[in-house]
Amino acid sequence: MKVLITGASRGIGRATALKMAVPGAGLALCGSAHGDELADVVAEARKAGADAHALLGDLADAEVPARLVADAVEKLGGLDGVVANAGITSPAPLHELEIADWQRVFDVNVRSVWLLAKAARPHLIAAKGAMVIISSMSGMQPYQNMGPYSASKAAVSMLARQLAQEWAPHGARVNVVAPGLFETGLTASTYADPEKRRAREALVPLHRIGQPEREIAGLIAMLLGPDAAYTTGAELRVDGGLLDSIQTHLAGRPRTGS
Repeated sequence: MKVLITGASRGIGRATALKMAVPGAGLALCGSAHGDELADVVAEARKAGADAHALLGDLADAEVPARLVADAVEKLGGLDGVVANAGITSPAPLHELEIADWQRVFDVNVRSVWLLAKAARPHLIAAKGAMVIISSMSGMQPYQNMGPYSASKAAVSMLARQLAQEWAPHGARVNVVAPGLFETGLTASTYADPEKRRAREALVPLHRIGQPEREIAGLIAMLLGPDAAYTTGAELRVDGGLLDSIQTHLAGRPRTGS
């Protein structure tokens, strides 16, 4: 399978790249800048037998998504799948947020996904391929002081459903994966604090924080492949049951002996 993955340097993107790094696979692994993290992922993928290439570009630049797709097609000889994983945040109360900060979040988290899809469409249709868009549990409920992030993730989930309907008659698929609490490079400092970690684990019905390699990379790989050939327009929440658990934390709820 020939796949382009954005945000491949760390976290979910890295885990997905290494999950898909099997002999014969072609991987275009995208990052925003040169660095050891992306180089390490490419090296590991090649060691596993994949034909892996590093691609660079700032997804806030409207010209970059189409270039990444073109470069991936040139290097891999085609394209069977796209994983739109890259995303950014700009934490602040909405009344304090600057227009430029709001716009950059939407440029990376929403516009770049649309432009990737637009550029990849003919290749994915030709291959009867698939696109997986990484949204977030934060797009399903408000997240205080993360307004543009939550709004952008809600938007990209609907974008995926729209794309799924437009592409389905041509045999190409689009699905969404919405992670909950995961331990990645971006959240490492939070989970390094034992007290914060325990508090968050206590909120999750499965009583643990998600690990990209174990909990989500395989699901993304499955959605790209033939085992999900009849699945399109789906949004799969991977949160250990957290989003549905609010009433379990209410004082005075009925108790049982178990």
